[in-house]
Amino acid sequence: MSLPQHIRHHESSRWELDTLIMNHNVIDYNSCESASTKSDDEYVRMHFGLLGHYEFDFHNLNKTYNLSGHHNNILYSQGLEMTVRNKSERIETFGVNFKPIAFLSIAQNGNDPLKQLAEKVLNKTNTILSPNWKSNSIQIQQIIQDILHCPYTNGLKNLFLFSKSLELLVLQAELYGEGKELPFIKTENDRKKLVEARDYLSLHLENPPSLNELSKLVGLNEYKLKRGFKELFQTTVFGFIHHERMQQAKRLLLDTDKSAKEIAYATGYSSPQHFSAAFKREFGVSPKSVRNNPGSISR
Repeated sequence: MSLPQHIRHHESSRWELDTLIMNHNVIDYNSCESASTKSDDEYVRMHFGLLGHYEFDFHNLNKTYNLSGHHNNILYSQGLEMTVRNKSERIETFGVNFKPIAFLSIAQNGNDPLKQLAEKVLNKTNTILSPNWKSNSIQIQQIIQDILHCPYTNGLKNLFLFSKSLELLVLQAELYGEGKELPFIKTENDRKKLVEARDYLSLHLENPPSLNELSKLVGLNEYKLKRGFKELFQTTVFGFIHHERMQQAKRLLLDTDKSAKEIAYATGYSSPQHFSAAFKREFGVSPKSVRNNPGSISR
């Protein structure tokens, strides 16, 4: 099927279980345009933005949301009608769509935000978990990556995907149940710059910028960058770099034939020895052990 003229490339993955559907989309655009979609499907939709900047009109609620970088929320509607306007060349999203009856059986045992959402779903009232979209935590990012790199097949795969969908729901409920304001990040512009900083780091793990260089790249002073990053993402800049390097190294060890030496340099370590020591501190096993026995480390 041919793509619309303003879309250059579209990669889409879909996993369908008895009670839910997962989807992952990466879209590259030729230009900034509007596109409308409409369906009669009734779902509780866990939405995760992973990359890019876009605006969408959620016609079911007569609301418009301007979103960028890592973000998430949960929406419910009888059918779906929306218009999306891309504001960047690439947009990447991930979604878990629960059938209402399945969501209700889970959410009734959740915290207050989930119970309040469940009540709206039970009454078939179009709604959103919160008008304020929150940033994906490192834990949320990791679970999405676990799903995208699922090592299992057949029945075990379905069990794995279902368990991960519940983990995502728990983390979202916890995130929105905190009910606390961010005391240091005062403007949406500052939040966007911090998201930009995190996205830049993700793309430059092999040779990340210094704090001074990163602050200049995104237009925030070092103090605001350090404090804001920790507040928004619950980790420091260097903690984020370390976590992402370790996760990338684990995936390369499990999914490729690259040597530990190659992986060390690919993830920004100055020597294989430094890489091996950091990896063992993180996971409790050496890179060599993982390569010889993949079951020695969890996916």
